[in-house]
Amino acid sequence: VQLQASGGGLVQTGESLRLSCAASGNIFIINSMGWYRQVPGKQRELVADITSGGSNYADSVKGRFTISRDVANYTLYLQMNSLKPEDTAVYYCNLNQRRDWGQIPYDTWGQGTQVTVSS
Repeated sequence: VQLQASGGGLVQTGESLRLSCAASGNIFIINSMGWYRQVPGKQRELVADITSGGSNYADSVKGRFTISRDVANYTLYLQMNSLKPEDTAVYYCNLNQRRDWGQIPYDTWGQGTQVTVSS
């Protein structure tokens, strides 16, 4: 499977961006899809993820970011509003899936898209 992320860019504080991530290839049983971000020198952190049961957000983005997905087209989105300089990072999409029920799930990562928020 391949994940192609897009939508990053340079914006000012308070502006919005929408990230997209299109999955293609061998997709089996999806456990979750999500967005993570990473800044130099720090560990990659969860921003938001979504399963059939609902979505989950990092405290730092609650109320500002919204994760959604187009199930039929295996596309994941992240609507980011009221962006802050501390949101600056490389954003990665993630797909966690398993080949069959009872199989160990595994992760696939997209290539990352840079989001820069200027003050």
